[in-house]
Amino acid sequence: MNNKPISIREVTLHRLVMRLIDPFTTSFGTFQDKEFFVIEMEDETGASGFGESVAFSSPWYSEETVETNKHIMQQFLIPLLLESPIEHPDEVSKRFESIRGNNMAKSALEGAVWDLYAKRNNNPLYKELGGRKQQIDVGISIGIQPTANELVHVVEGFVNEGYKRMKVKIKPGADYEMLKEVRRHFPDILLMADANSAYTLDDIDTLKKLDELNLMMIEQPLSHDDIIDHAKLQSELATPICLDESIHTVEDARKAVELGSCKIINIKIGRVGGLTESKKIHDYCAQQGIAVWCGGMLEAGIGRAHNIALTTLPQFVLPGDTAASSRYWEKDIIVPEVIVENGVIHVPDKPGIGYEVNRQVLESYRVDKTVFSKNNIWA
Repeated sequence: MNNKPISIREVTLHRLVMRLIDPFTTSFGTFQDKEFFVIEMEDETGASGFGESVAFSSPWYSEETVETNKHIMQQFLIPLLLESPIEHPDEVSKRFESIRGNNMAKSALEGAVWDLYAKRNNNPLYKELGGRKQQIDVGISIGIQPTANELVHVVEGFVNEGYKRMKVKIKPGADYEMLKEVRRHFPDILLMADANSAYTLDDIDTLKKLDELNLMMIEQPLSHDDIIDHAKLQSELATPICLDESIHTVEDARKAVELGSCKIINIKIGRVGGLTESKKIHDYCAQQGIAVWCGGMLEAGIGRAHNIALTTLPQFVLPGDTAASSRYWEKDIIVPEVIVENGVIHVPDKPGIGYEVNRQVLESYRVDKTVFSKNNIWA
């Protein structure tokens, strides 16, 4: 193991725009172009680690955006990283404590530190995190479809591809009847609904009807910042509630579990501020017997690789959203691309994230580049 502290020499922000193969629709709206940053972090030896930002161009999932991420990284977080060497990636979140919130900006940089640290130790990232699995089960996230028949057709395609779990986005008016039709055609599949905060307690009768459909869970049915009303709703439902947007820290997870607000937690690395906090939430949920799974933010290959590494931890007992690269992109920015075989991803055993960055493809998607060092900032 390389015990020498990491001295970061240079941080490069590659700003990319990639077009999804198909438009993606949730209760928030529809979009097709994904704008994000690839963070490249170089140490004193010339080795590089990579992270990926997950904020969207508009603040519909959270208050963060691509543009706010750039501001926070450039003005506050990168200077903090460059001020002194780093012994271990777990130190990064402590170094960032003076900056409130902005978890997605923090996570993007912390991910690059983790990748670099694992490469310096000549170890796969998943092993540095304490992961054990050689392969992980994966599901698929399906946007809201125009009709129940179209939804059934989409689900059928992914069932035939072997995905282990189907997550269907819902909103008022596009929920029970559509899911009922899916369940009629596929009585035995693992099926869940994701509401992205589209409901209130006034919709409790509609949500209670979903109990008929034997769903794995209903994800984030109520407000993005709520845990109180979710506890009231969970007491009325047989179907487990899974919290997503409400959970940003291990303290949020503790309060939600103690209140009875959920029975499952979706851990998204970007939403909670990085791999270090993700591990803390995972460990707490393992102690409490709360199932966790890894959610997706329509990541390109680098973010997808971080999700794969995290999902090897033992309490990730439910299939996550880390689908194949080809589900979303004509060409991904890593080689090899993420491949799913019969609903399974085989975890790469190479140092770091386990995939190589395809420089040619990255540059073809790149719209801007900014480089930071201890002494200079230049475009």
